[in-house]
Amino acid sequence: MYPGHHATQHPDRPAFVMASSGQAVTYAEFEARANRLAHVLRAQGLTRCDHYSIFMENNDRYLESCAAGERSGLYYTCINSYLTASEMAYIVNNSRSEVLITSTERLSVVEEALAEFDNIRRILVCGGVPDHITDERFVDFDDTVSAARSTPLDNERLGTAMLYSSGTTGRPKGILRPLPDQPPGEQMPMFSFLSGLWRYREHMVYLSPAPLYHSAPQAAVNLTLRMGGTVVIMERFDAAEYLALIERYSVTHSQLVPTMFSRLLKLPDEVRNRHDLSSLEIAIHAAAPCPVAVKEAMIDWWGPIIHEYYGATEGLGFAACDSHEWLAHRGTVGKIVFGELRVLDDDMNEVPNGTPGTLWFGSGSEFSYLDDPARTAEATSPDGAMTTVSDIGYVDDDGFLYLTDRKTFMIITGGVNIYPQEIEDLLITHPKVFDAAVFGVPNSDLGEEVKAVIQPMPDVSADDALTEELLDFCRSHLSRQKVPRSIDYEAELPRLPTGKLYKRLLRDRYWGEGVSRIG
Repeated sequence: MYPGHHATQHPDRPAFVMASSGQAVTYAEFEARANRLAHVLRAQGLTRCDHYSIFMENNDRYLESCAAGERSGLYYTCINSYLTASEMAYIVNNSRSEVLITSTERLSVVEEALAEFDNIRRILVCGGVPDHITDERFVDFDDTVSAARSTPLDNERLGTAMLYSSGTTGRPKGILRPLPDQPPGEQMPMFSFLSGLWRYREHMVYLSPAPLYHSAPQAAVNLTLRMGGTVVIMERFDAAEYLALIERYSVTHSQLVPTMFSRLLKLPDEVRNRHDLSSLEIAIHAAAPCPVAVKEAMIDWWGPIIHEYYGATEGLGFAACDSHEWLAHRGTVGKIVFGELRVLDDDMNEVPNGTPGTLWFGSGSEFSYLDDPARTAEATSPDGAMTTVSDIGYVDDDGFLYLTDRKTFMIITGGVNIYPQEIEDLLITHPKVFDAAVFGVPNSDLGEEVKAVIQPMPDVSADDALTEELLDFCRSHLSRQKVPRSIDYEAELPRLPTGKLYKRLLRDRYWGEGVSRIG
């Protein structure tokens, strides 16, 4: 299936709806829009395997901005819309993008980055170009696209996203995969597998609460449109509004991250119970490990409709489990269903079941880090047969995978390896904690010590009494080495809208020049 098919068979069916305004775009409108933009990109000289970038918030032009590349044989890169000018310019240049699609909401960041761009020759602005901009590379998106033909390109070929790692442990890495040489309407094996796994189908309604620049929502939305469903797009996540939208649109499917679960669970009971959620069949979560207590509470509330998966942006392997499997193996991210997993120690020896090690995958998707052979080599085994993103985990005797942490986040204190995720998962369950981050900071005697940074719940005072309460809470659940030596407080932790904690920003504050870091 393909959106073009549904545009012919069901032209008036909504392809997507913007949640805040209720604006609906039909399949016929969506197909015409995507075709017009594909012609514009072709007119800019972009040919198969060329690159363009998208830098804007969730809006009504985002999906067609991706779909145009998918039928033009192009690579497109969706950039985190919260990045600074320099961070954004780095990705634009590193991806070799020649066209940038943005919006008036992000225009000031683009203007600041102009002098840093290497190859950009056209900037399409959704919402129009303000009068003060005289650079001729800027053009109005609507005016430019509306003048193009709405018919498909001649010889359409499949394009794909060129994704970037989130940059939570270092600079984002461009993940380059070979471009399939096939028509865009030809079904891909992975999409066929996922649609069967999660019952994606025609007439389904998918609620997308996450930023569309992230790979997981991109894939979920793309699959929904291929199957002929309707996507409801939230401009930004709001827990109470999310529940209201499930009832309003009879949502059948959604994908969240664990921090969204936490926000939902901390709503007042009267808000949680206000809406009819019975239409929801499958709620998928990924992107970050979910604390066991949080997932237990969600299953108690929503029933056994929660599915989890694990798969790095690099596409090395894929694990999945449903609620019943998870309840029998609490804390698992599932069994490997794609790729071949080996859990190895630092000497590349296989470790026994139940013993943490680095996760290495064979038979995954072919990829390289763009223009970074050193990082590609680091992620590849000496024999070239396996790849890794340095996640740490273990497999139980039944073959279920458990994630421990990312190797770069591991704390070594007095020679003992400590994985912060376990401590964070505990702290987030405390009723006075809204969010938590744990990492290592310098200690002249131990090398590193455990530091916690807490975002308290609203109206909770960040004082010595709270610190002692949280430390006592940790002491009652954790071994002595894992208990934080100290706790600091922040009004808000730097968590990406995808749910991933931008831990590097916090950790860097505590490390001075010349001090060795883990990772």
